[in-house]
Amino acid sequence: MLGFLTARQSGLDDPLRLRRAESTRRVLSLKLNPDRDVDRIHGNGINTIDIEAVEGRYMLSGGSDGVIVIYDLENYNGKPQYTCRAVCTVGRSSRYVHKFSVETVQWYPYDTGMFVSSSFDKTMKVWDTETLKPAEVFEFEGNVYSHHLSPIARKHSLIAVGTKNPKIQLCDLKSGSRIHVLQGHRAEVLSVQWSPRYEHILATASADSKVKVWDVRRASGSLFTLDQHNGDKSKASSEAVNTAHNGRVNGLCFTGDGLYLLTTGTDDRMRLWNSATGENTLVNYGKVCNESRKRLQFTVSRGCSPEFVFVPCGSSVAVYTLHTGELVTMLRGHYNSVDCCEFHPDYQELYSGGKDCNILAWVPVLHTLDVEEESNKGAAGQSSVNPAFQDAWSSDED
Repeated sequence: MLGFLTARQSGLDDPLRLRRAESTRRVLSLKLNPDRDVDRIHGNGINTIDIEAVEGRYMLSGGSDGVIVIYDLENYNGKPQYTCRAVCTVGRSSRYVHKFSVETVQWYPYDTGMFVSSSFDKTMKVWDTETLKPAEVFEFEGNVYSHHLSPIARKHSLIAVGTKNPKIQLCDLKSGSRIHVLQGHRAEVLSVQWSPRYEHILATASADSKVKVWDVRRASGSLFTLDQHNGDKSKASSEAVNTAHNGRVNGLCFTGDGLYLLTTGTDDRMRLWNSATGENTLVNYGKVCNESRKRLQFTVSRGCSPEFVFVPCGSSVAVYTLHTGELVTMLRGHYNSVDCCEFHPDYQELYSGGKDCNILAWVPVLHTLDVEEESNKGAAGQSSVNPAFQDAWSSDED
């Protein structure tokens, strides 16, 4: 660390290199934190979680019981041991609660005063965080598997919605109406994701084994359909032409820069695609267990070098290197299947939720103490401090 600081001070290093190196070290040292608990509120499995990007302080969760919970991740007591408290809940006693399983929750990207939820009760609700009442309710003909708000959009306020109907619905927050339909899939749409690079680019994944990329400004069909064989028809059977997976495609995730798109399918494969050309990069992640019939929420690190992918795999979370496919580690701690995970880029932490009704916090551990520091009781005492709220810099005064 001192080497990085010296090189930065003398101008030999790029300003981001130190930050990337420390972020990468923290991700590689992720462990289940025994000192941090998350209030157990859900009475059934947790399908989806989301951390707001404005303050990085509040987390949403949605469960199979239809309940929505807002947690405060801040540590107020200054001690290593603390619990992330549920500050408010849309519980079963609320008249506005979803009747069936909540499949997706998402904060409004620019303000914590609003969030959106969608459910198997065929509705999507836009909530006022202060009153915990829906300001707008969109109703659909079938179960809602997924929705997504663009994290960067300035020229539109569209929510993309994937339902049991093969048509993708585009709902406008400003007018409160469904304004457009994207047609092309032949089965239910399990996941939708806006590009974090271009606000009009949308990716959709379906049970028809296909992933399509759309420019919503165009009146015609999709820009392109991802092909796992990159157009080589000699390798594809007649049924596998223009398919991204050999099964249901239930997971989508763009990298932080929007240059690549990751997909997961029930063929136990995860694939990395060039989001501009639709080319399969052919990175081999090996077998990625995926038995989910619904949307699978996985995530990618941000600010690391290299970047990492966190994907639910049975009762564990598998961590892969993005561009090489190397399995770095398996994060084990859940007692049942993991359905969702979310990366916190401010602290390089990971939160995961599963069918065991638990949300677990995976937190970086501090540097291993040097031999000289072991004799220093003060330094040894600091090792128990929560690394998310205490810095891990070494000191040249020791």
